[in-house]
Amino acid sequence: MEHFISYLNQQLPVGIMQAAVMLHTTPGHVIVAVGLLVVLMLLRLVFRYPIRTTMKLALYLRRRKIFYRLLFYRYEKLVRPLRYWVYLFFLKKILDLFVSDGTAWVAFLFGLINTFLVAWWIYEVIKFFLYTSLSVRIHRQEEVRKELFNLFLNVIKIMIGAIVLLVILAKMGIDLTGLITSLGIGGVLIGFTAKDTLTNFFDSIRLVSEQAFHLGDWIETKDVEGFVVEIGLVATRIRTFDNALVTIPNSKLANSAIRNWSARLVGRRIKFHLRLQYSYDTTEIDRVLVEIRDMLEHHPDIVNDTKLQHLIQNKRTFETGLFNIEDKYGVKKTLLIYLDAIDTYSMNILVYAFSESVQWEKWLSVKQDVIKKIINIIGASTLELAVPQQDILVKKQY
Repeated sequence: MEHFISYLNQQLPVGIMQAAVMLHTTPGHVIVAVGLLVVLMLLRLVFRYPIRTTMKLALYLRRRKIFYRLLFYRYEKLVRPLRYWVYLFFLKKILDLFVSDGTAWVAFLFGLINTFLVAWWIYEVIKFFLYTSLSVRIHRQEEVRKELFNLFLNVIKIMIGAIVLLVILAKMGIDLTGLITSLGIGGVLIGFTAKDTLTNFFDSIRLVSEQAFHLGDWIETKDVEGFVVEIGLVATRIRTFDNALVTIPNSKLANSAIRNWSARLVGRRIKFHLRLQYSYDTTEIDRVLVEIRDMLEHHPDIVNDTKLQHLIQNKRTFETGLFNIEDKYGVKKTLLIYLDAIDTYSMNILVYAFSESVQWEKWLSVKQDVIKKIINIIGASTLELAVPQQDILVKKQY
């Protein structure tokens, strides 16, 4: 580079060379700097339009494969650190032409930025392959624990950050061996200072390992109810039904009772009492009970033994003798239709069954259909629905 600049200076008129002395530089340096700046601008245009358009089109044409489809969406995030690294390279070359006394601090500054860009790119690559692995497993309909991917990604982020910090300290000339040795006492102080943070971190690992809930699960605690949005390293975020976002420390969540409504395979309970007027016709009562039971046993959306045989069979393992499969995986099929009580104004029939679907809207639809069918059964019988009534006796005074 210096030889080329010297050649340029020799070819320029003497007057220009003398004028350039006042600027503490040479025309050759200025010409090379302008040339590098033009090349940088051209590269920016090439990266933004021809290369980007060509690559996105090539990936789009191969979008049927999960790898290329995900690469199409993550292309910008993967390429951006590399593009910035090329820009940085040219900027450093331009700055080196004019800065001679401060070469050390320039090299230090650009070294830090280079370290950051490399760490950024490594993180994006790891994130891309994690997302690809997750997408492939979801596409194959395999059982996936998304929170494990999220936890692993957060740990990777912390590790990369720690490595970048050590590299920066090493570039600053700090003795890392002495620093690590001194962390023996400093670690104790940090442990006391960040006790709550460390507690939340280990409780997040405990929540994931115990599979208390997964991403997207509907959970309920003493203080909040909603869907799990993110299981972080120190806190969990929950989206409530009124669309508020609640952040709960993992230590609090790990030490409280959690009701997981999504941790069930088949069966959401339908339970209510059918209130009938008093009747001494037990034969008619028995007939109505049989009809309701028969209707539920043949209902396409109500669980029964026949529908569960293949589900239970698929879950049978060597652990079968260690626990009840139905309780472990959340399978309920109880069906109860009985005259349950004689109330103050009615006879109460208990209707107790489980819908196949555990989704709220589908469950409401099934429950509605069951109630309508029961109303039709009662309407076709001699029994009548009971309503509260009050008799008022008026005493006449003569």
